[in-house]
Amino acid sequence: MMQEINTKNESESLPSEEVFYLFQKLVYKKLGIHLPLKKRTMLGHRLLKRVKCLNLDGFLDYYQYIDSRLNPIELEFALELITTNETFFFREEKHFAFLEKKILPSISQNKELRIWSAACSTGEEPYSIAMLLSRYRYPAPWSLMASDVNNSVIKHAKKGIYIDERTRLLPDKYRNLYCKKGIGEFDGYLRVNSQLRNNINFFCFNLLNDMQHLGKFDVIFIRNVMIYFDDKTKQNIINKITNILTPNGYLFISHTETLHGMTHSFELIQPAIYQLKTKNKGQD
Repeated sequence: MMQEINTKNESESLPSEEVFYLFQKLVYKKLGIHLPLKKRTMLGHRLLKRVKCLNLDGFLDYYQYIDSRLNPIELEFALELITTNETFFFREEKHFAFLEKKILPSISQNKELRIWSAACSTGEEPYSIAMLLSRYRYPAPWSLMASDVNNSVIKHAKKGIYIDERTRLLPDKYRNLYCKKGIGEFDGYLRVNSQLRNNINFFCFNLLNDMQHLGKFDVIFIRNVMIYFDDKTKQNIINKITNILTPNGYLFISHTETLHGMTHSFELIQPAIYQLKTKNKGQD
């Protein structure tokens, strides 16, 4: 059946719409992420090198190659290429101001503050959080977990090495305290210091999986990822997050996302910041 797909409209660098839909279904099946048709060019650009590297005739051949159970490593690599997102330090800075000025002062110094960066990409978000915790939470205890479905970006995050462009919003006070400038071949880069790197638990995690074993969190960041899920998957993720947030815990999503139209127990505090209602306040 696969050979019957029309690939006449498939250019050298772009999959046809029919072939794109095959990748779309595969990504949804494996990750729960919906790729709209407008992502066709992005998909083509990211996968073209693999098509050429494997000496395949086109994107349909590559789809057949990764859809085979014989090539699980290439499938994982393809999914990572498709889902990698660019981010930077202190992105949506009002979120970090709220964390610094509202949340951190409200948590008892005798209590361990637990935060999860649930779609951390290459690590800029959890490192930004860790800088605030290190400066404003010391010596009170805290723990920070950071996860992503993409194993390669987790490896990148653990190294903590970034080009200057990705640090353009990093305030000098944090840059000077927690980062070191690269020299020689690493000129133009900086690296987060080892103390901060070692205080973050980076791990690979699929948001479609059960979350109960992760424990309870006071704050969860899950930004710039739910836009890729359909409504059913979003609802499922929000339900699971609700169960692992402490009473009155906070949920941060992206300004391009919303919980509008979903069944949930959160109160909107300010744009893209929600607080879990306690039971005596009732539920939506």
